[in-house]
Amino acid sequence: MADIYSNARSTTGTSVRRRDVNTLSGMCPICVKECTVLCEIGKSAFRGREVLYPEPEQFGWSTAASNKDYRLDWSDFNILSRLRGAEGIEPNPDVAVFPNVNIESKIGIGGIPLKIPLASGAYGSTDVGKNNWNGLAISAALAGIIVVIGENVCGVDKESVFTNGKVTKSPEMERRVNLFKEYWDGKYGDIVVQTNVEDQRFGVDEYVVSQLDVNIVERKWGQGAKAIGGEIRVSSLERALDLKKRGYIVQPDPEEPAVQEAFKDGLFRTFERHSRVGFPEERGFVEDVEWLRGLGTKYVTIKTGAYRPVDVAWTMKVASEAKVDYITFDGAGGGTGMSPVPMMNEMSTPTVYLEAQVLKCARILEHAGKYVPDISMAGGFINETQIFKAIAMSNFGNGPFIKSITMARSPLASAMKSLYFTELAEKNRLPRDFANKYGNSPEKFFIATEELKKEYGDKIGTEIPWSAVGVYTYLSERLGLGLKQLLAGTRKFKLDLIDRSDIATLSKLASEVTGIPMMHEVEQDMLEGILLG
Repeated sequence: MADIYSNARSTTGTSVRRRDVNTLSGMCPICVKECTVLCEIGKSAFRGREVLYPEPEQFGWSTAASNKDYRLDWSDFNILSRLRGAEGIEPNPDVAVFPNVNIESKIGIGGIPLKIPLASGAYGSTDVGKNNWNGLAISAALAGIIVVIGENVCGVDKESVFTNGKVTKSPEMERRVNLFKEYWDGKYGDIVVQTNVEDQRFGVDEYVVSQLDVNIVERKWGQGAKAIGGEIRVSSLERALDLKKRGYIVQPDPEEPAVQEAFKDGLFRTFERHSRVGFPEERGFVEDVEWLRGLGTKYVTIKTGAYRPVDVAWTMKVASEAKVDYITFDGAGGGTGMSPVPMMNEMSTPTVYLEAQVLKCARILEHAGKYVPDISMAGGFINETQIFKAIAMSNFGNGPFIKSITMARSPLASAMKSLYFTELAEKNRLPRDFANKYGNSPEKFFIATEELKKEYGDKIGTEIPWSAVGVYTYLSERLGLGLKQLLAGTRKFKLDLIDRSDIATLSKLASEVTGIPMMHEVEQDMLEGILLG
């Protein structure tokens, strides 16, 4: 597989002078001195560590992902439609219509109801999460799904109050939790607070459960974009010093006089704040889950990355022993903040491979009579066909192991796009074609406006920002209705009825990895019986 992007990536703001690059190195066939184009090598000569990350100048208002072709993705599967019969509803043409499909799901031991089988997150201390939280949180509450507050929020909050090293107040965490709860119906979906090593040291779990009445705490063991701790950029020396005093790893070291001088001289403009990774142990984690439940935590979950197969198996084993409510497995390779580009491209297990490993482990546990935690899959999901295929693949006949899909970059994209176009409308600077097609005001170009105004009236566009309307429209009007149409096409009118027989593979590799037959193999042994029977 040619790695033509190894020396030029949009994520790092690099390019090459010639199109016909060397397929191994990605370098121009003739590299010359008189070249002003910044390739990966050239930019690295000037900026070094900065080129490990998505363009620093875009931090806070961008997300990033891998641009590597993993040679296996959801396009390697097709959904099989049906002509006759119906499951989950009366086979009546006046009843079996797609709006009547039930796409609700439940996840966790107690069963957290979801109107759409989705979770949104995790959005932690990176600025892009903070800047778009209003749209993300309110839309999740309106759509009836889970939203996840990511790691390090309390530790990065400038206004946080610490007593004996433990957080006792965080205005930013309170804002995030309360904003969701203000529009939450108390039934569908919920808000999750994710905790890493730093958060546990700060006592974030105790704070959010006892003071903010958070029901769900998630232990973070990793994510698909990287296998190291969470990272953000800090644009002031004072802030960098403050974060180091709070116990974070800050690079370059803001306490070094030479570093301070270089920063003041403008040799670099941002510091990196890094958080540590944990090293979980089985007994300790079981006790940790028991402790969390003793605090009053109703649901305990794990968020983990796309680690190697033995770690997937170990995670499933420990989660089974601890009886966590569910695990979110995140496939390579996209992130919401500033994950290193080489890690996003070249490290960790791509989503389809990862799901196959998770399902193998789930079946082994099930056959042994052990508890199997519910699963939420993450890793590059953006549309309803991918959601359908992932859930269907997980149902071997006793209901799907995968109860929801977690998405982060796509809700963020819909929030950012909605916010930007609203700003353009206010300035009368909308693209002409867009305004001609859909109108020149948010009231017109957001298709869900009238639906939401019936319930929330004048709050739409004021207390409920247009970014929330946009994300809700994406979640409900697109993903929700699209998923209903797909289920109706398979003549299965309840989400938990779709199974492995509803999909076929289009490549030998996909079939080998997942055990799903190829399209030309499906039901071939039945044809003669139907024709001659």
